Amino acid sequence: MGAHGPASLYGSHPVAKTYSLSPRQLSWDDSWDVIVIGGGTAGCTAAAAAAREGARTLLVEQTGSLGGMGTSGLVPAWTPFSDKEKIIYRGMAEKVFEATKKNQAHIEPGALDWVAIDPERLKRIYDELVASHGAKVLFNTFMSSVETESGHVRAVVISNKAGLSALSAKIYVDATGDADLAAWAGAPFLKGDEQGKGLMPATHCFALANVNTEAYLKMNCHGASPDSPIHAILASKRYPLLPDVHLCSNIIGPGTVGFNAGHVYGVDATIPQSTSEGLVLGRKIAAQYRDALAEFAPAAFGNAYLVMTGSLLGIRETRRIVGDYVLTLEDYLRRRSFDDDIARNSYFIDVHPNVKEAVNSLAGAWKCEEKAFRYGAGETHGIPYRCLLPRTLCNVLVAGRSISAEQLVQGSVRVMPCCLAMGEAAGLAAAMAAVKSSDTRSISVSDLQRALRGYGAYLPEAAPSMV
Repeated sequence: MGAHGPASLYGSHPVAKTYSLSPRQLSWDDSWDVIVIGGGTAGCTAAAAAAREGARTLLVEQTGSLGGMGTSGLVPAWTPFSDKEKIIYRGMAEKVFEATKKNQAHIEPGALDWVAIDPERLKRIYDELVASHGAKVLFNTFMSSVETESGHVRAVVISNKAGLSALSAKIYVDATGDADLAAWAGAPFLKGDEQGKGLMPATHCFALANVNTEAYLKMNCHGASPDSPIHAILASKRYPLLPDVHLCSNIIGPGTVGFNAGHVYGVDATIPQSTSEGLVLGRKIAAQYRDALAEFAPAAFGNAYLVMTGSLLGIRETRRIVGDYVLTLEDYLRRRSFDDDIARNSYFIDVHPNVKEAVNSLAGAWKCEEKAFRYGAGETHGIPYRCLLPRTLCNVLVAGRSISAEQLVQGSVRVMPCCLAMGEAAGLAAAMAAVKSSDTRSISVSDLQRALRGYGAYLPEAAPSMV
């Protein structure tokens, strides 16, 4: 049996000295059927779906709230839930989405695409989703080590205010976003391009309060618009931390506008020091956005103040597991369906270049147009169950942005609606495997698909592919 965890304090950075701990006894809790690591978007639906089947389920989350990027990360809007004809992220995803729209007068009840998020409301929605199905949650708890034997995860070591302890389950769901559990258990993974570089830049989201929303609604604040104030801001050169034209915003409450704006370059979220430095820089960038918008768009932002920045940095990619199947760009372009589809996706390939010069231009060229593949109305592709299965592990499922996919395709499947759908499928599969044999490959995929459809998932029996 081997124990695996981070190589060093700063990830790949060398460590000059080592320190040997004396042997110690840890408390060991083996009462769980399913343990989900990570309480972000995918982790919430995974835990709820597993518990809904009667599995004794524990959700371990390192922060003090659920929801990840939509709550602690302050991402101000959902990416589209529709394929331009109908909603396609259904089941639990649709329930969460519809709950976020209630009691928000500025959101049309039938809106499906780019709907604003009230992060505090969404925290409570996820709390209720997980609790209502009987899953238990441990907040402020970190996974510190993974115990494996012959491709089987035996336990995870966690740390919190109670110290170190061990947890074991029949099945584990890795919803960390960075594939921490799978990687530490020895599963193969990829990161960035073929040379292991080229990660998409991060963004530190923030919110401005005391905004004149009437004036805000009369202007076009989106960076891709030629009349957005961001172009004059960059041309002035008075705000040197503002790197490019990336500027997206939504009204998230009375007089409050949330921003997904700018980039923090060179961040690798698997290296703690890198993320730490990125957060410090991100807060400085947010402050400059407030000052710049107050100067160049005073009717809307002249009296605004920076009310909050995300407690999480907006990370777009790190590790991607190598699964039983790797979803390819060709699969995306051909709108392929698979016999083991567990979700459908229609979001465009949203790749943010990692070089500042590639995005520092007008007219929103930061999208890298040759990579911004978009679907027509009604078009979707499938996500196979095999993409959730780390190739060398038998009792682990991965859900969220670190599933098995080529880097360009990860730019599409990484977004929150898709993660909600993948999480529900992973949780349901975990519960099925826990009952059967503690092997994620032993379940009937047709039974999994049938159950997902029964819970409302959008899984067409014969979805077309482009030849």
